[in-house]
Parts: sequence; structure tokens; C-alpha cells
Amino acid sequence: MCFYVTLVGLPAFPISMIGIDEWLDYAPILSSGSEFENACKYIDSFLEKRTFLVGHSLSIADIAIWSGLAGTGVRWESLRKSKKFTNLVRWFNSIAAEYSDALNEVTSTYIGKKGSGKPVVAKPKGAQVVNGAIPEKGKTGTGPSSEVDLPGAEIGKVRLRFAPEPSGFLHIGHSKAALLNQYFAQRYQGQLILRFDDTNPAKESSEFVENLMKDVETLGVKYVAVTHTSDYFPQLMEMAEKLIREGKAYVDDTPQEQMRKERMDGIESKCRNNSIEENLKLWKEMITGSERGLKCCLRGKLDMQDPNKSLRDPVYYRSNPVPHHRIGAKYKIYPTYDFACPFVDALEGITHALRSSEYHDRNAQYERILQDMGLRKVNIYEFSRLNMVYTLLSKRNLRWFVENGKVEGWDDPRFPTVQG
Repeated sequence: MCFYVTLVGLPAFPISMIGIDEWLDYAPILSSGSEFENACKYIDSFLEKRTFLVGHSLSIADIAIWSGLAGTGVRWESLRKSKKFTNLVRWFNSIAAEYSDALNEVTSTYIGKKGSGKPVVAKPKGAQVVNGAIPEKGKTGTGPSSEVDLPGAEIGKVRLRFAPEPSGFLHIGHSKAALLNQYFAQRYQGQLILRFDDTNPAKESSEFVENLMKDVETLGVKYVAVTHTSDYFPQLMEMAEKLIREGKAYVDDTPQEQMRKERMDGIESKCRNNSIEENLKLWKEMITGSERGLKCCLRGKLDMQDPNKSLRDPVYYRSNPVPHHRIGAKYKIYPTYDFACPFVDALEGITHALRSSEYHDRNAQYERILQDMGLRKVNIYEFSRLNMVYTLLSKRNLRWFVENGKVEGWDDPRFPTVQG
């Protein structure tokens, strides 16, 4: 059974008894002085990849938690102005901007004047939310006014890249990334580069490159240049050898499954403390594609005890004798995305790398690799990944349907691709 609740000034919305009831029970914790900050921390973490507490629209759960925060008065206002819980503040301000009249009525009715803090200010017509907050009247930023800001962005100095892997056709998820990059490039009067992240020859082809170009054109995305990660293979190999000589990378011949388990358990590889000379010798074996070299990979020497498992000596280079669709059989080894992406971003002058929130745990890895390489900082901006129901957005899964003849092709109308 589905119940509906209507509050003054708000539309009726269905109540899912699972989830909403839990938040209604949780709301009173906010009034407990000793637990207030821990409660905020929990809600902030929960909202990291969500717009609302339950489902995809405003519910009584949002109103209960919002009112609970507002009811703490000065304590919440102080925390709200800090940068401690950015997801929670973003959610609170966004709801305040959209439902101000109704929320004021809720707080005055159920909370009263005591401790309710400042009234919610309605968003002026045409006003835009910046970082989840409404600019104060009379104040304007030095940068462009938009719903979100890029950190450290300056007009005319922003350089972005849209970097799809040519291993399939462009789908709706990629489209969001492409259009968001173009939006910021136009907003800041900057530049957008279209880069093909072609580091895995086993999955990639010229056909996919051509169709990705076609799809980007269909979306109306404008770019100043087309580049390929493979353009930088020589420089990437030089950087890899530099890191080996500096003791920041090592060659490992541990079997893949064992390596995966050791990373999960924080166990150092038997190869981790090999000498630089031994690592350089094995590196040359990898380059030539010898029998011994094909069993090896190059790993970064980061921190095997770090709680963030992406920092536990990630793979930088892997052996792969498959010919590359652009370069042919010149190389027997290829860089991983984690190694190549920060390097090429820095070399191409990218100021802001837009990454979906699924890469959140790898942001620290991205920054650490840049640091070890001795390259300049690239700002990271996260955006939420687009999820859809009753379909698949994984190229691996879509490829299975194509290769097994379950669909006519990547342009099948049942596919969530641009051409579909």
C-alpha cells in the first residue's frame, strides 16, 4: 500500500515505509547535544551521492531532518558556515532555496520561535545557487554565476578535457560528462579538449573512435583539439623509468589473483624491495615482451597500509602483446588509466579534471601520482554518476549483448547509447 502526505505549500508525495520511518526515528538525535556532530557526520556521509534522503524527490524524511537541524539554532548555523560537512550543507541549502515558504511554516509550527535560527530566505526570481548556497543580496562573485563553481577557476584560464575510452559507443552517462565539461568551458570562457583514452588495445578500435566523434558532434559539443593518450606513450615510458630510478616504482611478477589478495590485506609484495638495478632489468624485459617480461607489471611504491586501498601500490604498466589500433605492434606494454590520466592532464595544461563520484576513492591516488611525478596540481571536480533503471550503462555489459548477438548493434534502439 502507498500512502501520500501533503504539507502546506508542498506537493503530495508517496511515503515508502522503509527508509522514511528510519529517518523520522533518527531526527530527534539532532536535538541531543552530545550526539549532534556525530549525527551530522553520518548524514553528510549518507548524502555524498544523493540529492534527497529517500528516493529521488523531497519526502517527509528530508523535512524532518531539515527541521531538526534548523531547530538547533546557533549550533547548526555555526556548523553550516564551516566547511566541515559540505554534503549536508549543500542538501540543507538546496532544500531551503526550493521550499522556503513551506519550511518556514513547518519550523514555526513544530519548532516554534525557540532555537529556530534565522528564517529561510526565499530564492529571488532568477537567483542561482552557488555551491549549494544563495548569494547574499547585493553581493556578486568575481567569477561567473552558476549553480556550481569550479575550485580556483578564473575567466579565460580554464582548460578541460572530455576523455572517453574508445571501447564502445557513447552512452547517456558519457553524455552527461561531455555536456558538463562543455558547460564549464563556456561558462568560464575556457577551452575543451576531446581526448581518447586509448591505453587498452584489447578493447579498443578505430571504429569506436569514429563513432565517438560522431556522437560528440550529435551532442553539439565543441572542442579546440583532439588528442590521444597514445600520443604520449614515449613520455609516459620515460616517466615510468624515472620513477623506477627514484625508487617510486617497482616491477612485480606476482600472479594477478595473489596480488589482488595482498592489496586487500595490506601485504607487501615480495618484489617491493628489489634493487633499482633489478627493477630496471625487469622493466627492459617488459618492454621487449620477453617470456619473463609478459609475467610482470610495473607498480607504484605508495603505501600498502593506507586505509584507502587505491593507494596500495597500484599498477602503472601492464604487459599486453595485442597490437594497438593506431600504433600497431610497436609496444608490448601499456600504461593504466590511473597512471596515464594525471600525467596527460598535467602535460596538456588541464586546469580542472571532471570525474564522476565513482572515482572518489581514487582522487587521493590521482593527486599522489602527480606529486611523485613532480608535476603541477590539477584541480578535481566531482559530479554524480548518472544511474538509470531497467537498463545498463556499463560498456562491458553492453559489449556482451553486441558480441553475443542479443542486439543488432551499438545503435540498437533498446540501448542507452546516443545512436540508440
